[in-house]
Amino acid sequence: MKKSKRLDNFKKKHKELWKFIKFNITVIVTSALDIVTYLICLYFIFKSLNSAPLPDNALLSFLGIRYKGYLISYLISTTAGYVAAYLMNRKLTFHSNINPAYSSSLYFLLALFNILVSSWIGGAFGSFMTAHSLSNPFTEIISKFIIINIPTIWTYPIERYLIHRVKKTK
Repeated sequence: MKKSKRLDNFKKKHKELWKFIKFNITVIVTSALDIVTYLICLYFIFKSLNSAPLPDNALLSFLGIRYKGYLISYLISTTAGYVAAYLMNRKLTFHSNINPAYSSSLYFLLALFNILVSSWIGGAFGSFMTAHSLSNPFTEIISKFIIINIPTIWTYPIERYLIHRVKKTK
């Protein structure tokens, strides 16, 4: 049996598992996009702002975000990653045909929650790495990959069963 035939049989026999596999492939691809964008922004585009402190702000302090370069790099890379993940999961993973305004609104709320959680965890990681002189591109890649994938634990079921549903046709 040819490989493509075996893959087709696997997809038919294990539809839910195949969605989960595609979701995780999307996570890897969009994590790579996020990390590469983040590193380019942090170490090249906004390098001069990496030591420029942000004004006092309760939310930024809570999240552990202290410098302009980090904040701008984080916002740009996270936005790129979440937009790519939304589009890939909607079209390729779940083949959602539900109202895009509905799914986009719910996804925005999920992304906002994930960003807050990831920012808080990232702030703690960043403070630890800075305090122990561990901050370099290699440790940034590892920590960013871990941080941005923690929300995957709750993101898959929410996207699968709430955000990217398939409307039954008559």
